[in-house]
Amino acid sequence: MKPVRWKSLLVLLAVLGLGLPAQAHVGSKDIFEQVSAGPYQLFVTIRPPNVIPGVAVIEARASGVSGNSPVTAIRITPTPLTGEAANHPPSPDAMERSADDPAFFTGSLWLMAPGSWQVRFEVDGAAGKASTSVPVPAMPLSILPMDKPLGTLLGALGALLVLGIAAIVAAAVRESRLAPGLAAPEQPRTALTAGAATLLLAAGAVALGGWWWNAEASGYARAIYHPLRLSPSLSGNTLDLKISSEDETRDKDRRRAASLRSNADLLPDHGHLMHLYAIRQPGMDAVFHLHPAPATAGDLRMTLPSMPPGVYALYGDIVHANGFPETLTATLTIPPTLPPSALAADDASALPPPLDHGDLGPSYSLPDGYTMVWERPAALTASTAYAFRFHLLDPAGKPATDMQPYLGMAGHAAFVKADGTTFAHTHPNGSAAMAAVELANGASPTEMDTGSMSGMDMTAQPTAPTVEFPYGFPSPGRYRVCIQMKHGHTVETGVFDAEVHP
Repeated sequence: MKPVRWKSLLVLLAVLGLGLPAQAHVGSKDIFEQVSAGPYQLFVTIRPPNVIPGVAVIEARASGVSGNSPVTAIRITPTPLTGEAANHPPSPDAMERSADDPAFFTGSLWLMAPGSWQVRFEVDGAAGKASTSVPVPAMPLSILPMDKPLGTLLGALGALLVLGIAAIVAAAVRESRLAPGLAAPEQPRTALTAGAATLLLAAGAVALGGWWWNAEASGYARAIYHPLRLSPSLSGNTLDLKISSEDETRDKDRRRAASLRSNADLLPDHGHLMHLYAIRQPGMDAVFHLHPAPATAGDLRMTLPSMPPGVYALYGDIVHANGFPETLTATLTIPPTLPPSALAADDASALPPPLDHGDLGPSYSLPDGYTMVWERPAALTASTAYAFRFHLLDPAGKPATDMQPYLGMAGHAAFVKADGTTFAHTHPNGSAAMAAVELANGASPTEMDTGSMSGMDMTAQPTAPTVEFPYGFPSPGRYRVCIQMKHGHTVETGVFDAEVHP
């Protein structure tokens, strides 16, 4: 029997515990998006709150058609992404323009209910007025604890208030009927009785309030967001993925939370109902980007390609009909006896060196002689918005000339933390799901097919050999970054490592 590898065990435990509070991604709730508002370009960062109702913090860097800062003002409005309320927005709030950087704007908005929201941006500038929207999934992710010193202070003040009420009533009973100038008796029985009764009533009111508060807090805790359940099973090389929500419907609070999502209301995103990443653990030395097809409601299937045996972390991206995106997680063991099979046309894979091999560097050699290069910043810090740029070079070291869109985009990216607590599948537009972006900008769910998504190019028109991905690492640590770009009929997957500092 082989000795236990504690480092491997810890990583696997982290993967198995991926049901962490998350939304469109795992452990990466902030939204980074590059959007067009008429002639203006906005690099938008939206940091949704962890509690609902709560305040979302919004940043926007603007550029435009002329001058160093053609945008003069930006106003923002929160509305639900779908439904009648989306047609009745509240009055917009003006973003504050930086005095040091006129192209940088900041603001904040209240998100009052869980669900799929959008932030509308109204832009004024040298080229006139324009608008655009960015989708924002909002769910309660945590409960803010009471600060202990503050709790002690409030408890002491509350006790003083209860005692004060009892003392006031006792004094009133003792002295209210005395004629002017007469001295009050020291402690008449009626005054003591009234004071004691008031103290009991006040204590009972406090106890009743505490019971109500605990019930509300418990209900809120049960409604904390958890992804739907993903249950994989393997028969030969046929992978079956069942999506269920039984564990979210045991009481009214979880039924209320689950009513925002269903296992059978999925929208296609980049032409597929699910984008499934399978990453072998703990070395992250096998990466697959797969696309299971619907079999029945809440059930997707596919024939797996040849995969090295081992335990894989599964990350399945889906988008619901109301625009709410989720990443479902599970683990899958691939046996050595998996029947051989080829990758599907839209699928991609890579077999990079394991994590303990060391930093892979900013240049990744691909099997067919091509090379992918990352313009990696000298230092990476957490909670910072970046526009990461990658290039694909041909075997001669020149920019590739036979580029094609991959699933309608110039590229796809996955940012995965080594301990499994962060996963984000992003695109050149940003980290928001493309289907949700389309809904936010006027498309209807019935138009969510590959030919009508305005932000996608499903033709074979050549694309540039350079692609950018807006993203910000949510926490410090080591990450593995997987980039897909396509040239000719080949989908390349470049793999890079990133060490992110606080």
